[in-house]
Amino acid sequence: MSATLGTFLQQLQPDWKISLYERLGEVAEESSNAWNNAGTGHAALCELNYMPAAADGSVDPTKAIAINEQFQQSRQFWSSLVERGVLDAPETFINSAPHMTFVRGEKDVAYLKTRYEALSKEPLFEGIEYSEDSRVINKWAPLLMQKRRVGEPFAATRVPSGTDVDFGALTRQLVAKLKDNGAEVLTNREVKNLKKLKDGTWQVSYRNTVGGTPGRVNARFVFVGAGGWAIKLLQKSGIPEIKGYGVFPIGGQWLKTSNPAIVAQHKAKVYSQASVGAPPMSVPHLDARVVDGESSLLFGPFATFSPKFLKTGRMWDIVSQVRPSNIGSMLKVAVTNFDLVKYLVSELRKTHPKKVQSLQEFMPTAKAEDWELLQAGQRAQVMKGGKLQFGTEVVASADGTIAGLLGASPGASTAVSIMLGLLKSAFPDRMADWEPALTELIPSYGTTLNPDPDAAASSVKRTAEVLHLPA
Repeated sequence: MSATLGTFLQQLQPDWKISLYERLGEVAEESSNAWNNAGTGHAALCELNYMPAAADGSVDPTKAIAINEQFQQSRQFWSSLVERGVLDAPETFINSAPHMTFVRGEKDVAYLKTRYEALSKEPLFEGIEYSEDSRVINKWAPLLMQKRRVGEPFAATRVPSGTDVDFGALTRQLVAKLKDNGAEVLTNREVKNLKKLKDGTWQVSYRNTVGGTPGRVNARFVFVGAGGWAIKLLQKSGIPEIKGYGVFPIGGQWLKTSNPAIVAQHKAKVYSQASVGAPPMSVPHLDARVVDGESSLLFGPFATFSPKFLKTGRMWDIVSQVRPSNIGSMLKVAVTNFDLVKYLVSELRKTHPKKVQSLQEFMPTAKAEDWELLQAGQRAQVMKGGKLQFGTEVVASADGTIAGLLGASPGASTAVSIMLGLLKSAFPDRMADWEPALTELIPSYGTTLNPDPDAAASSVKRTAEVLHLPA
């Protein structure tokens, strides 16, 4: 998010001074790191939680279309940056990985068919395929079908144009170009406080994590893209807009294999239905990954719990956020989310064999010795008004001089859209002047693609060519 915003500002207003402060020794070591997330270019092609069934069995594609629209903006932006030399060869950060959904049981098969029938009419979902035929699904993803029980109802959808994104590589490339173009990138700097001064600027106080030397800088605008720690810094800023917010950390683990014989048989990202009581971010999926040129498979995530807001956070994070304005809401979340607590407890009790057993529901031939356990990133889910939310939310001051991002999903995939929204709220007087440049970067800026089949097809084709992806 921070790298995307910085890139926007440097492209739109190259005379502005930009400084980036990173607590760790390198950028993209937390949520953006490739092994801390699924790398799914979230376009609602396979994620069922964006399109749940209503009580009468009907489905509404509105949210799925909106998520896809946002991802198309990301594709357009990245394509423009590749053409401008800001990003390296596309294969270094994005690769083709068809997006599939696989379900079992009569109820879920009926739902998936209804979902397919709704999405197949939408231009941005052009090319979506559906099958209940084991021979067809075996061609799409052989590992799903080998030694599967005879007579079991199952179905799958497939979109060949899906992607796998290395958000860590993408972030590092954006930050490197920011630095090349004059931005100040300071690592090992932990921001400790944010104070609004009488002249309207912000005093950012930080400390060098190597040696402990303190420092200060004044800024006209501050963006807090600190992952789970964003709430802590926004609370320190004192802006009234952060009152009432809390976050609940949920960690995760993956099963990973780099066995070439297994990896060669699976070239897709396959999502399914979440368990009862499980948060949307815990939807099980078997994913093809390409990280630093290495192909592997991930399965998960398996939920874990830590009071830390970041993998490199502190054990008292969950307590240090408590304020009179949010404690009531947080207690209500604790009382009304018993299913989530029950789910987390069941996940924490899973042994390695039990996790492999969950994988075997996807891949019946999976063997424990082929899979290792990796710790994924921490996700700080938003708590507000007594409810636990699973999306992303920008919290900004009324005067637009400071903003921060809370939440997780769909996260990095829609960073471009989210940062466009932030630009509008933080720099409303600049948007008219920036519009021509924004339209060059994102040709569909200010419009939507799905209502116009020709525009949708043209955008997908152009970005596919630039990013070396199938159209």
